[in-house]
Amino acid sequence: MRIAVTGSIATDHLMHFPGRFTDSFVSGKLDKVSLSFLVDELEIRRGGIAANIAFGLGQLGVRAALVGGVGTDFAADYQPWLEQHGVDCRFVQVSATKATARFVCTTDDDHNQIASFYAGAMPEARSADLTAIAAALGGLDLVLIAPHDPTAMLEHTAVCREQGYPFAADPSQQLARLHRDEVRSLVTGAQYLFTNEYEAALIEQKTGWSADDILTRVDTRVTTLGPEGVLVERAGQPSLRVAAVPVETRVEPTGVGDAFRSGYLAATSWGLSVERACQLGGLVAAHVLETTGTQEYQLDRERCVARLRDAFGPESAEEIGAHLR
Repeated sequence: MRIAVTGSIATDHLMHFPGRFTDSFVSGKLDKVSLSFLVDELEIRRGGIAANIAFGLGQLGVRAALVGGVGTDFAADYQPWLEQHGVDCRFVQVSATKATARFVCTTDDDHNQIASFYAGAMPEARSADLTAIAAALGGLDLVLIAPHDPTAMLEHTAVCREQGYPFAADPSQQLARLHRDEVRSLVTGAQYLFTNEYEAALIEQKTGWSADDILTRVDTRVTTLGPEGVLVERAGQPSLRVAAVPVETRVEPTGVGDAFRSGYLAATSWGLSVERACQLGGLVAAHVLETTGTQEYQLDRERCVARLRDAFGPESAEEIGAHLR
């Protein structure tokens, strides 16, 4: 399966606040917030949504083409890391003037997060030519359009519709910035619509469409529900709920949704069922939640098969395990 993953490529600065953000919110004073949280940890990691998803696919043996904008600093360390882990970096757009994007995120003891994102070279992705990428790859079976430069997201979606490339819509972190018609454009015609539960409600609010309206405009709606697992919906069909993989130790939630998408798309590329795709997505997501950093986990086949068997039974372990390296 020939997959292109478009979206952000960034360096993550991950911090921990030993307390609860909500304890510092004053009722009746939220119109003027001025807060500073003294953190006790700082981890600098490789990240960015598209890079995280492509890395996860590479870990599962699926080589995806990464499409995004980076600075010249990307080549020294980040690019060799991704290529070593099975990511095709030939189509990354390199800026001569701006640095690779930065994600700065603080997580509290309740796993609530406050984050900022500096785009840097991200807008360079506008120059990516999906038709040229398709020609180089011998076609495109799926283009995942993850959050990055809004103009690039809209342009890539339009090209997919014009050229007939199946695409997955994953607007998540850019929903706050996008307007009604932009969200409608990103969603309409998607083979998959990936969101978490909050983002699903936000899409309905922004577009003015009901849940049923959205199902008439996408083929498959996939909504992650955190520890409650995942919900998959298709128009005219019964919805499917799949439980989450039990987590051994919750360490850091950044990148969990990206990891789910990696597992889901890898299983789909292997021709497995939607249920198995959700189960593998949940397994990869659990690995990220148990690790600091979005690309620091390792997938041991024997351990993965055992966790799948414990969570979903022997048939799941056998079917998914047959494809794990």
